[in-house]
Amino acid sequence: MRLNKYISHNTKYSRREADKLIEEGEVTLNKKVLKDFGHEVEEDEHIYVKGKAVKESKELTIIVYNKPKGVLVTKKDDRGRATIYHKLSGKYRHFVPVGRLDYASEGLLLLTDSPEVATALMESGLDRTYNLKIDKPITPEMITAMKEGLVLDDARAGAHEKSKIFSMEFAPFAHFEVRAEGQSFSKLRVTITEGKNRELRRFFAHFEAKVVDLKRVAFGGIELNNLPTNKTRYFTRREYDDVHKFMKRRRENAEAEVKNKINARKQEEKNKREKELEEKKADKSKKFNKKD
Repeated sequence: MRLNKYISHNTKYSRREADKLIEEGEVTLNKKVLKDFGHEVEEDEHIYVKGKAVKESKELTIIVYNKPKGVLVTKKDDRGRATIYHKLSGKYRHFVPVGRLDYASEGLLLLTDSPEVATALMESGLDRTYNLKIDKPITPEMITAMKEGLVLDDARAGAHEKSKIFSMEFAPFAHFEVRAEGQSFSKLRVTITEGKNRELRRFFAHFEAKVVDLKRVAFGGIELNNLPTNKTRYFTRREYDDVHKFMKRRRENAEAEVKNKINARKQEEKNKREKELEEKKADKSKKFNKKD
């Protein structure tokens, strides 16, 4: 793991703060100052920050947090806005959020002290369920797109003004239901299997509808239920068991994929050698026939 990321995940410091500590010579490896920002920390290396050993967390901890509106999912904001780490207890300073909820969104956010687990859950196709309200009635075009998916060359509508993501492909929604509808609004519950940048805001903006409320209520079978706003809870034993099973399958699939690639490469090389051998035999046969 890259040095600043390693420090960020296992201490109270953010990545930006870790970079500053590295620059100032406050980070050491085997009593030697380490100023290589690109250094990859190995398992047997002991990193010290300001003379204090960085202890890598081995126990998996995951919490459910009911994020309020008006709070950023980041460690530090240049504009001084509140972040989840201002709201959370200091003991969660090194926890990694599983994906993001934008500034105006609220609801379920998972955080963990395991970067591996955070990455695995973010990259997964696990269901994400949201309650949302838009400022327009639902149209047949919206329903078709929710059922069949949508590809946009220009998906900037509904995005953050500084976003560099222009095009976007939206997979069909796993589930959706219209819960209430009026002349100037619609309330829906939708389930999607991706967590792209402002995905739902961009989706409905394509139909000139603004998402005025967005709340995530479930992620991968973990439900928000009655957890109050700005409160946390630890995973239950059953939820931990499910995560361990998920990670085991993921690792097994990754190993199988590596083996399949190796076998495919070996088969390709074998086919290539056999083809070359056949071509050589054919050339020899042609030369022999010419002599005759």
